[in-house]
Amino acid sequence: MSDLGASSESNLTNGSSSPCDRVDASAHIFFLLVYTLVCLAGLLLNGFTLKVYFCRAQQQASSSVTVYLKNLAAADFLFSLCLPIRITNYASDSASVRRVYCSFGASAFYLNMYASILFMGYIAANRYLKIVHPSGTHVLQTVRAAHVITTVTWVLLVATMSAYVALSLLTNASSVPNALSCDVLQSKELRLFYKTIHCFSAAIFLLVLVSLVFFYRGVSRRLSLAQQRQPASSGSRKLAKSRRNMLVLVSVFCVCFVPYHLVRLPYAFLRGRCLWSRAFFYLKELTIMVSVLNVCLDPLIYFIFCKAFRAQLSPGRTFSTTLAPTQHGANAERRSSDGRTSNVRFNRKTSLTTSTKPTGVL
Repeated sequence: MSDLGASSESNLTNGSSSPCDRVDASAHIFFLLVYTLVCLAGLLLNGFTLKVYFCRAQQQASSSVTVYLKNLAAADFLFSLCLPIRITNYASDSASVRRVYCSFGASAFYLNMYASILFMGYIAANRYLKIVHPSGTHVLQTVRAAHVITTVTWVLLVATMSAYVALSLLTNASSVPNALSCDVLQSKELRLFYKTIHCFSAAIFLLVLVSLVFFYRGVSRRLSLAQQRQPASSGSRKLAKSRRNMLVLVSVFCVCFVPYHLVRLPYAFLRGRCLWSRAFFYLKELTIMVSVLNVCLDPLIYFIFCKAFRAQLSPGRTFSTTLAPTQHGANAERRSSDGRTSNVRFNRKTSLTTSTKPTGVL
């Protein structure tokens, strides 16, 4: 057993934390401030996005990419809802808060993170297939396939989270150490399961990252071929726009998730020594804060990938939607008013004609 594992078991019995597990008070304040700001911004942006998707837009998804965008917005909103648990863990020394965070809050936090990673990969794959096969519809581009893929994704993620929570609840600790890290609460079995999840999640991340790079390279190659044939054609302009959209998606993905995964896997396996444990803990927390910014950057993806979303955000559409019933009613009232006026005039003219005609004949 590693040094950290031995110290963790001793800490579980006496309720104290080793110097390797302690975090400076200034770091607490910094984490609290950043997570609070990101939480408020994420709830506001993604709550508005869900309102646009499910209230203003059509209830039934018109394309598979809309299904993925809706699920990405839902994952980001749930991701933002998990932040208050993380904030409370930094602000409180309560043992019950620490247990809730380590058993449920952290697993829900990572569940929604990897849901966002997978849905971003699905969106990129959908756009790539549309560019490679513009004349036909691939089976993976259908709305039904999108619903099946998203359902399977959520089921697998929730099942993994449930297994981790169930196994963590079986950990019998007499007291909770005064440390932010949940490592000291992990049993030997849970620690092994934790490393296994790390390996699978790292494989998922690498698969999505390589796929995004491949998709962007394929779109760029198709654009270069189209520009060589017809540089100023409308098809070349559409491909250039598609490449810019794909570049935005790849950039958001790399900025938010690459730094965290560069640190996460070494942290899971090299945290046995005190020096490595403290260094990787601070690096892990900093990269997690960068990954959380994903909830504030994803609305940019919704805007550039969904025409219906842009149309719903158009001020002119909102203004016309608000005023259309009023103008329609006013026009109808004006038409009915004009109709009544013309009818009155016609009736008056008819009555005058019929009343004066016999006089003229006589």
